[in-house]
Amino acid sequence: MIKREDILSMEYLKKTEYTACHQGMRYRLEKLEDAEGKKTLRCTVWPEPFNFFTTPADEKQSAEFTFDEDGVTDAIAWMNDRLFEDRDRWEHASRNWDSYQ
Repeated sequence: MIKREDILSMEYLKKTEYTACHQGMRYRLEKLEDAEGKKTLRCTVWPEPFNFFTTPADEKQSAEFTFDEDGVTDAIAWMNDRLFEDRDRWEHASRNWDSYQ
C-alpha cells in the first residue's frame, strides 16, 4: 500500500514531477496548469519495468485531482485502488522485460 509519507512534499510537486514504484506498479505525479492558471495534479500508473516515456500510452492509466494536499491524498487512494484491482497486472510486470527492444 502506498502511503502519504511515500510521496514528496507539495513544495517538490510545485517544481517538478515525482515518479516512484510499488509492487510492480510505477507511478508519476505531476502538476498541470491550464490557460487560466488553474492547477491540477495528474497521477499516472503503468506496469514496470519501463519509464514513463518509453511505456506505450495504452499501458498507462491517468486521473486528475486538485492540486493541494487533499488531491495528493485522493491520488494515493486512487493508486491503491489500481494496485488492488489490477493486482495480476502488477505481479506479472517483471515479464515485460521480454518486450524490451
